[in-house]
Amino acid sequence: MFDYDVIIIGSGPGGYVAAIKSAQLGLKTAVVEQAEVGGVCLNWGCIPTKALLKSAEIFNNIKKSKKFGIGVSNYNFDYSKVIKRSRQVANRLSKGVNFLFKKNEIDVLNGFGKIIDNNTISISSKEESIRKTAKNIVIATGAHTKEFPNMKIDNEIIIGSKNALSNEEKPDSIVIIGGGAIGVEFAHFFNSFETKVTIVEMLPNILPQEDKEISIELERNLKRRKIKLLTNTKVEKIEKVNGKGKVTYSSDGNYNEIITDKILLAVGVEANLKNIGLENIGIDVENKWIKVNENYQTNIENIFAIGDVKGAPLLAHSASAEGIIAIEYIAGKNPKPLNYENIPACTFSHPQVASVGLTEKMANKKYKNIKIGKVPFRAIGKSITIDEPEGFVKIIIDADTKKIIGAHIIGPDAAELISGLGLAKSTEITADKLAKTIFAHPTLSEGIKETAENIFGEAIHI
Repeated sequence: MFDYDVIIIGSGPGGYVAAIKSAQLGLKTAVVEQAEVGGVCLNWGCIPTKALLKSAEIFNNIKKSKKFGIGVSNYNFDYSKVIKRSRQVANRLSKGVNFLFKKNEIDVLNGFGKIIDNNTISISSKEESIRKTAKNIVIATGAHTKEFPNMKIDNEIIIGSKNALSNEEKPDSIVIIGGGAIGVEFAHFFNSFETKVTIVEMLPNILPQEDKEISIELERNLKRRKIKLLTNTKVEKIEKVNGKGKVTYSSDGNYNEIITDKILLAVGVEANLKNIGLENIGIDVENKWIKVNENYQTNIENIFAIGDVKGAPLLAHSASAEGIIAIEYIAGKNPKPLNYENIPACTFSHPQVASVGLTEKMANKKYKNIKIGKVPFRAIGKSITIDEPEGFVKIIIDADTKKIIGAHIIGPDAAELISGLGLAKSTEITADKLAKTIFAHPTLSEGIKETAENIFGEAIHI
């Protein structure tokens, strides 16, 4: 007899969603969590960063308020209050997850979870160490900021995102190592509050996973805002010198250095696998990520892994979807496998970036005949009314079937708009039908309709 039907190690967006789904399906469920309920995403990632970026948005709007006929004199900001508000938002939502756990009669086992055997987990805290058994175990331990031998976080000068989210003292300058979504979002935030920002990226473009046209457009906008971009650049060494950080970097065989107040590591993440007991039962690990099948089952039949700990895509919403599939499989529901080409990705920069499906480069490799439509936001009336004309919508289709195979947006509210294209793609609405759909006017979403029309040479406003 087991203590639980399901024990989930970790309460991030994968773990807590899996736990609630498990309870909804009538399974006796527990969650093991050593820190705050909600995981990194809710406490130190997705949620608090978006709270910071809202403050940045308001401050930027005040700066340009004269454009709208509104004069604001002697405006300023209190950086410590900006940080404190983001913490309050995160804490509020963490309490909300705790409420959902209680509502669904899910036990929270506080402490560090370690797998002892196929059905047993030890939970260790300062107060005690206990053991619980379960018929099924779901590993949802997430990931942490990647470090390198010459780049160790000290939380003083060399920092990770957690320190950037909690330090109430604004740096005058910062070097962000890594031009992915995390690096770009923090660059936007710090730049908004008048910190001198440099991004160092070893690949040719920032947001290297996005469509190249999108990356180039974003680079153009960031440079316009005086954010320094060093692409095709390798960090050779990081040092602390007289209370400052020194970054030595190379590009095209030339070596240079930057002196800065802070150095933020945003070079990706690695799975939280240390000391969780994988070796005790021989769970397969591939390239430092837990190996799973389409139901997120490991090589051990009753043990599953979801979210960042199993590798890409490293997205909160994909972790939640994976958790639901794993639990439905455990409950005998025979769920459909997740189609990762239908999962959107978003970067909350300014302008925002969002995409779903294949980039143009990927599409050309996979399909014999593609067609592309692209419409700039400056052609969409609503974007002019809100003074957000930057960017464009891009839709890629298979010319033979007219199905959408990729969609990319850079511009206002891109993260909200991409869901419509994700719905169209996942339900296989063809581009010609999308072009004939009536969109409300004036809205930013009209850019989607206009882009679908543009594929067939029928766009009205360009």
